[in-house]
Amino acid sequence: MMKILVSIVVSILFICSSISADSYCVMSGEDGNIIEEKDMHKQQSVASISKIMTAIIVIENGNLYDTWKCSDAIDKAYGSMLYLKKGQEVSVEMLLYGLLLRSGNDAAVELAHHESGSIEAFVDRMNKKAKEIGLSQTHFVTPNGLDNEAHYTTARELALLLRYFIRTSPKSKEFLKITRTAQYEFTDTTGKYSFSVYNHNAFLQMMDGALTGKTGFTGKAGYCYVGALERDGRLYIVSLLACGWPGNKSYKWADTKKLMNY
Repeated sequence: MMKILVSIVVSILFICSSISADSYCVMSGEDGNIIEEKDMHKQQSVASISKIMTAIIVIENGNLYDTWKCSDAIDKAYGSMLYLKKGQEVSVEMLLYGLLLRSGNDAAVELAHHESGSIEAFVDRMNKKAKEIGLSQTHFVTPNGLDNEAHYTTARELALLLRYFIRTSPKSKEFLKITRTAQYEFTDTTGKYSFSVYNHNAFLQMMDGALTGKTGFTGKAGYCYVGALERDGRLYIVSLLACGWPGNKSYKWADTKKLMNY
């Protein structure tokens, strides 16, 4: 028995010491209990994973079949993009696919304007929702997660955010449907402009039971990821913050797999 216990301890120490992420959390999706963690209360930049909260506000409160004509604000968006043009009209549902699969910053901006009239009003709703969920160490400044000193979360609260959308939100099925789609093609309302988006979540093909997740990257945040796996009737969530920078893009997948196996 003692040899088995020693072997288990050595295995745990090896796995945890080989994780690249600056902070991480492994959470039971059933009850929110922490299985393993490192600096899970450390406030850090979260990049495009912020778009999970953007999607929560839109999916829970909006009409996915509404159409929206892209506003003047589209010209200020940058980074990961759908490359929408001012005046183009698309459905809210299409913007959500662009938000969660392509991680389109322009889609985030337009969804915020559609739902609340301005970025500021929409972000206020994001922060109010965070408090409702119980995220006391999280603060949003934008709907897309571009670098800002006042825009942050923790590994623990990032896991709690995904757990909410999977287990608690009345619109979890809509979220899972979008985030589990491998490829999605759509056009604007005129049919003249077409878009094709692909799912960036490689974890979905890495392990049996992989359920959903969202990637993120900025120069300040590094590579980030939160993902969920469902197996034998149980849900497990892994969140990673600052998991390498360019040249180390695959670290987040290796870390996720190690922690899920653990």
